[in-house]
Amino acid sequence: MLPRSQLWLLGALATAGAASAVSGRINPYFLDVALGVAINVILAVSLNLINGFTGQFSLGHAGFMAVGAYTAAMITTTLASRLGWPPVALRWGLFPVALLAGGLFAAVAGLAVGAPSLRLKGDYLAIVTLGFGEIIKVVLQNVKAVGAASGLYGIPSYTNLFWTLSGAAVTVYVVWGLLNSTFGRGFLAVADDEVAAEAMGLNTTRYKINAFVVGSFFAGIAGGLYAHLKGYISPTGFDFNKSIEIVVMVILGGMGRHVGVIVAAILLTVVQEPLRKLGDWRMILYALLLIGLMLARPQGLFSWSLRKPRTAAS
Repeated sequence: MLPRSQLWLLGALATAGAASAVSGRINPYFLDVALGVAINVILAVSLNLINGFTGQFSLGHAGFMAVGAYTAAMITTTLASRLGWPPVALRWGLFPVALLAGGLFAAVAGLAVGAPSLRLKGDYLAIVTLGFGEIIKVVLQNVKAVGAASGLYGIPSYTNLFWTLSGAAVTVYVVWGLLNSTFGRGFLAVADDEVAAEAMGLNTTRYKINAFVVGSFFAGIAGGLYAHLKGYISPTGFDFNKSIEIVVMVILGGMGRHVGVIVAAILLTVVQEPLRKLGDWRMILYALLLIGLMLARPQGLFSWSLRKPRTAAS
């Protein structure tokens, strides 16, 4: 019999397939919101591996997302017309290859950033990752092959409920399985006390780089899904504000909390929709809401303990 975690994954994939099959009956607006929710879950869970479980502080997740988005979009836009495949074959054949390529390129970018910079800690690491995200944006704004500042148009709409929900399920499964493995305990040791972990013989830099590579890979996958959902991407869509949005999901959900981060990603994606009617006031009210939540629950909105508090007698 398969382990419970694998049964859960298979059930999630089956649910994604069933939801995709009936997606034609769903209101297009609500379908778009659902797709955005699943993509944000991938982003939040992957960043939680870096910021929450490994104890680092990255502000460059949007940069890795951009690498995956542009890589996947360039593959599909350049090859779709040349292959001459029918749309069904492109969606189920070329698209997953493009997503994997986007994830791999983002992972390479994560390795390139992580290897020289993850010896740094705290604010210094945050500044380096922030700088990386801005470098990616500036480079994309000046490369004509990807549309430069005008962005990349004509990206085929291959993203559907199956790919987004499956991507979210696989991301949660991989991160959860990695952290509950023997190797994954090293991530938690680095987060708890990096000095003690080094004293015990753990190569803390190696664990931080591994976390960056895995987190970057799934950010690239999310970027590819996002590009093929919107049909158009530009460098400004992956700026500092996007990175902060993902970080807020992790912090609001509770750093290092699987369920909390998922719920926070869903909540923060959905709550923005009714605020769109307010026009320019939307971001002000959204920011005030986040400030209020952080003041009320600085440890995270969904951080709770299942243990009963000890009494003096116990």
